[in-house]
Amino acid sequence: MTLTFKHTKTACYLGYITQAVVNNLAPLLFVTFQRDFGIGFSKLGTLIVVNFAVQIAVDLLSSRIISMIGIRGACILAHIMSVTGLVLMGTLPMIMYNTFIGLLIALVCCAVGGGLIEVVISPVIEAVPSDNKASQMALLHSFYSWGQVSVVLLSTLYFVTAGIENWFLLPFIYAAIPFLNLFLFIKVPIAQLVEKGKEMSISSLLRTRILWIMILFMICSGASEMVISQWSSLLAELGLGVSKTVGDILGPCLFAFLMALSRMFFGFKVTDKSLKPSLMICALGCFLSFAIVAFSRASILSLIGCGLSGFFVGIMWPGIYSLSASKLPKGGTSMFMLLAFAGDIGCSSGSGLVGYVSDIVKRTGHSIFKDIIYFADSTQLGLKTGIIIAMIFPLILFAGLFLMIRFAKR
Repeated sequence: MTLTFKHTKTACYLGYITQAVVNNLAPLLFVTFQRDFGIGFSKLGTLIVVNFAVQIAVDLLSSRIISMIGIRGACILAHIMSVTGLVLMGTLPMIMYNTFIGLLIALVCCAVGGGLIEVVISPVIEAVPSDNKASQMALLHSFYSWGQVSVVLLSTLYFVTAGIENWFLLPFIYAAIPFLNLFLFIKVPIAQLVEKGKEMSISSLLRTRILWIMILFMICSGASEMVISQWSSLLAELGLGVSKTVGDILGPCLFAFLMALSRMFFGFKVTDKSLKPSLMICALGCFLSFAIVAFSRASILSLIGCGLSGFFVGIMWPGIYSLSASKLPKGGTSMFMLLAFAGDIGCSSGSGLVGYVSDIVKRTGHSIFKDIIYFADSTQLGLKTGIIIAMIFPLILFAGLFLMIRFAKR
């Protein structure tokens, strides 16, 4: 059977589903790790920090990895590491005396796989021949969101039917996806994004003003996405008084579902010419969604605001990838590496800012917004204060795109 670029697209879609699995499965098991293995909150926090740190390190090293083994080799390596991490997640905690070290090893492997996928899959899909690159990129990223929704729902269904005590079998089931997909990446055609010898070097990219603008946009995009994604479950629990399971479904799952719909919608509707206005609309919509979450007195409206923010941030990450590729057609994989690094910095800074502000407000009980927002307790006051501060991210993105369009008309 002769494989075509349609099969390349399928492999890329499965690659992003793999990334959703390795990024979202472990957090669903944190309560189980705490109960079964006595792993405290501080160690769980260490796992999260290490995951982000490894992904950022992979972003920085990916250019050298690709130069050594090629982009096809990097795609295969990413899936091998994802399979290894998932298998070790279901194995090491059950056989090692120090279960925390076992989990740490497994999550490091998953982080390497997920980090490589973030860097290499986007340039592969960008190189696939198409009349509408922006649409193709948005559709690709929708599969991460669909994967995130599926991981939450299917894992919850598994725990209900098979029992939470059999959690260690679940990573083996999910490992089948990257295991099969790595064989697909061995065979599918992969086009060259930039003609060999003509790709811009990292040093020349860093001397380009437009790249720094795109890096700023990526930081704002990643931060905007994580502000609600990381805290929506807790907002649902506090506001509606529901359990952790229901909070996960009403919060992160709703957020990811509407993000997936957004990326599919823009994947079919957006064109290269309409990309910048679409990004502006989404940045403004994200800003207003944050305002609904922060200032609404009704908990159900705050939940709707969480969902709407998922819809509006959906196009940001893939849209800025496409915008960067059009502005820097010779940027190549090095450009995608720098953008992925900036996006991960934004993800950690966005969620970290909300957490930092929330902690200060909860500890002191003081907030400059205390008189204008509704809150049930100090935790909710802290979260809403953090979200108000984080409204600066979509606002910067909107202003930057507005100025870009205005200068382009001149």
